[in-house]
Amino acid sequence: MPQGTRTQVTVEEELEELLRGAAEVVTREELKEKLVRARRENRPLRVKYGADPSAPDIHLGHTVCLRKLRQFQDFGHEVFFVIGDFTGRIGDPSGKSETRPQLDEEEVRRNARTYEQQIFKILDPARTRVVFNNDWLSELTFIEVIELAAKYTVARMMERDDFARRWKEGRPIAVHEFLYPLAQAYDSVALRADVELGGTDQTFNFLATRDIMARYGLTPQVALTMPLLEGTDGVEKMSKSLGNYIGISESPRDIYGKAMSIPDELMPSYFELVTDLSLAEVRGIVTGLESGELHPRDAKMRLAHTLVRMYHGPEEADRAQDEFVAVFRRGELPGDILPIALSRSELSPEGTMWIARLLVQLGLASSTSEARRLVLQGGVRVGESRVTDPAADVAVKDEMVVRVGKRRVAKVRLKD
Repeated sequence: MPQGTRTQVTVEEELEELLRGAAEVVTREELKEKLVRARRENRPLRVKYGADPSAPDIHLGHTVCLRKLRQFQDFGHEVFFVIGDFTGRIGDPSGKSETRPQLDEEEVRRNARTYEQQIFKILDPARTRVVFNNDWLSELTFIEVIELAAKYTVARMMERDDFARRWKEGRPIAVHEFLYPLAQAYDSVALRADVELGGTDQTFNFLATRDIMARYGLTPQVALTMPLLEGTDGVEKMSKSLGNYIGISESPRDIYGKAMSIPDELMPSYFELVTDLSLAEVRGIVTGLESGELHPRDAKMRLAHTLVRMYHGPEEADRAQDEFVAVFRRGELPGDILPIALSRSELSPEGTMWIARLLVQLGLASSTSEARRLVLQGGVRVGESRVTDPAADVAVKDEMVVRVGKRRVAKVRLKD
């Protein structure tokens, strides 16, 4: 949707688009009132999004919120992208069963820089203000922190599921963890936020922020939460640590291949939450899947092509699709696969190598522990044979092809 659309649609139409795919809004009526006032006063809403710099690699799960922020921008509103360089040293306890480790300042700043390099693949730089909450939180005096803490009760804090569960199980809760939602709330106070956007795991923090803003005499922000995107395994929330993610900076081949691996039942939510297709197009795809008129494979290819096109352009999307069809429908090898040189001296006298070490040497696994896990998952093939024993030694031959899953392929080139 092009910028300046706000003057071309009604408030109700703007509201419908902004709430598309949302899990919850507190409250719809307040958001509508803010949109009406923004038009009347000819000013943009101040939309806040907080990013914890302890996990800076952006994947499709992060883009659910980033794309919603872009929708606000396309209607003329301003995004405040808050990098939690101060709160990152506390660690958000949301959903955690243990106290999170604190990050040092150098690590937080290094991670923060990677966010700035990635977010403008989605957000409009002209309508984005990247800010660091250390700028105001570090300036608070101890008495001001006490005054902030006095605006919320321990009883309300213990209503959080994660805190209540840890208390019941006798797990430790450090006092500084209570400060995280308070510090996050103060971000909204400092920025005079109209709307805060985040995942459903942030609901408690957002509602606490509304209460605290009111205690400071400010109009409470609207809390808008988005669903947590399930990963490519269809089980857990998308996460790099779980390996079920699609990174927006990955190669066209990897994005396409990973998208083709998601379970069929996830396609409607992926189309709605992480693509730039119109609501009418998404509804048409979902209807076609439900009626059986659209084959799930064809829908998935549309999804994969769309994702590559969004982050790498239409030519790369076409190329990735052509290669996928060639490789996985006709059993061909990727046209640009480069042989990986291995020295014969690295092999045993019998010409073998431990499978886990071989995968690492070929760049198909980052560590032997990851390689062992891949073997146990049943996705490793050497030539035409599947390897299922992570302790196995395999015969290594020149021009041998090794595959991990459907996307990672390497060819061996032996050298003396």
